[in-house]
Amino acid sequence: MSSKTIRNFCIIAHVDHGKSTLADRMLQLTGTVSDREMMEQVLDSMDLEREKGVTIKASAVRMKYPYKGTEYELNLIDTPGHVDFNYEVSRALNACEGALLVVDATQGIEAQTLANLYLALDSNLTIIPVINKIDLASAQPDEVAEEIEALMGVPAESILKVSAKDGINIEMVLDAIVEQVPAPTGNPDAPLQALIFDSHYDSYKGVVAYIRVMQGRIKSTSTLHLMADGTDIKPVEIGIFHPGMIAIDELLPGDVGYVATGLKTVKECRVGDTFTLTSQPADQPLPGYRHPKPMVFAGIYPVEGEDYSELKDALDKLQLNDASLVFEPETSQALNFGFRCGFLGLFHMEIIQERIEREYDLDIVVTAPSVEYEVVMNNGENLKISSPAMLPDENSISEIREPWMRLEIITPTDFYGTIMDLVTNRRGTFLSQDYPAPKRVQLNYDIPLSELIVDFFDDLKSRTRGYASMDYHLLDYRPGTLVKLEILVDTEPVDALAAIVHKEEAYHKGQALVTKLKALIPRQLFDVVIQASASGRVISRANVKALRKDVLAKCYGGDISRKKKLLEKQKKGKRRMKMVGNVEIPQEAFMAVLRLGDD
Repeated sequence: MSSKTIRNFCIIAHVDHGKSTLADRMLQLTGTVSDREMMEQVLDSMDLEREKGVTIKASAVRMKYPYKGTEYELNLIDTPGHVDFNYEVSRALNACEGALLVVDATQGIEAQTLANLYLALDSNLTIIPVINKIDLASAQPDEVAEEIEALMGVPAESILKVSAKDGINIEMVLDAIVEQVPAPTGNPDAPLQALIFDSHYDSYKGVVAYIRVMQGRIKSTSTLHLMADGTDIKPVEIGIFHPGMIAIDELLPGDVGYVATGLKTVKECRVGDTFTLTSQPADQPLPGYRHPKPMVFAGIYPVEGEDYSELKDALDKLQLNDASLVFEPETSQALNFGFRCGFLGLFHMEIIQERIEREYDLDIVVTAPSVEYEVVMNNGENLKISSPAMLPDENSISEIREPWMRLEIITPTDFYGTIMDLVTNRRGTFLSQDYPAPKRVQLNYDIPLSELIVDFFDDLKSRTRGYASMDYHLLDYRPGTLVKLEILVDTEPVDALAAIVHKEEAYHKGQALVTKLKALIPRQLFDVVIQASASGRVISRANVKALRKDVLAKCYGGDISRKKKLLEKQKKGKRRMKMVGNVEIPQEAFMAVLRLGDD
């Protein structure tokens, strides 16, 4: 097929604006998936994706569409829908020439709509705005069209209005793709350059790389070279998605397909890398490749110690499909053996946690998430610390730097004040504001990542009745007055409850945590002392009172000295018990760190 009749496009949208449903209708209308095989969210293969209504893994599919007597080949690349997977979205956009910008007719433009739009514009894509969910009673398609006109300069009356759920006006979308998205360019005789925009692990074929051929050609007999990794591979097979994998003999410029590499881990075939031919290599790889960098770290421990090896196997298998998950063994006094895991963000962490519990049937304890700090020592040495327990002695530290994010919040103007209050309380600094549409404001802030990762999003949603949306990306590392907050139970520090906090908040957080733990730690037969300490001094303390047996029950009256003797005897017994006693800390205590702001 000539590259003139190929159209490569993706669908970008905020979470839950109907991206996957629109893809379903296109697959149905073009006959790619028969009515008998049709189900909701065809391209979202994971149960979690269906439940949460958000695409987690990118996928691709080839559709045939006749238009004015010519059959066109439409390659849809479905992108992840969450801010944590921003890098994967940028690679998928680089594999396309056009993008459908889907906006919910009831919600209007939201933060990730804008973030993804800017990414698409940076990739020089042709943007086709589409207003979805016009079938809903609360839809305001005309107002949303005016918002898009103000943002992009596209005349409001020319914007497509569809209902993906009811299949209204889907043909108009397919026609617009053929008419407006440019055909791919690329010389089939030039040295091969093919972009890897996603991959997954197959137990029979090894790592399957999803690729877009920019120039040159791939034959099933070619020996390929990965330019960033330096590995040479002989493909097991090459092919296209229709929507299942169908093997073919050759991929040409503009084609979207896959290469089954036979490699054993996704680490060897990373998203963003470039395939070229070993025999005739390209001069340079396609731009934009980088290693996905974990931003949020947490300890994952098995509830039962004997499940340690099963947890390691589960993490190994998850890492086969997800190169951005990193982990290393870690030991905790309170939780024994486990792993320190790095995630792209809090949503990524939640997905991994749920997959371990569901797919591998393991009971796990996840410690409070933390971020990676840069610690500058007095001798000039730089350390990277992802766990509070790893922080060196305070006297040997020159400064601690923490990651700061650029935060964009889009909200109805009614909630301006409450959002200002929320971000200021979290050490955020206000930068600027824009009005992308009437009665909507975009607020731009700088904020430490540690303030974002716990319950910021929940707080934002509850303060704005669900109307606000947010997007963020890493800016830089900045020095801060940070201290290690330690929790001691019976004078023993509990490493899993330690946290790195801002000096001004240490007292408040320490007191709140001690109060929570007092309620959560069960009473023993001896007094249990809980303390919070920071900067070398105790800042809060509480006692869990001992359970006491009434030793005076048999003394109805009589001499007071007899009663005192019995109580003294009991006190000695308690002291001896305390020396050999062991305080069991329940799992809820480790989650208490997460929920400090709930009270």
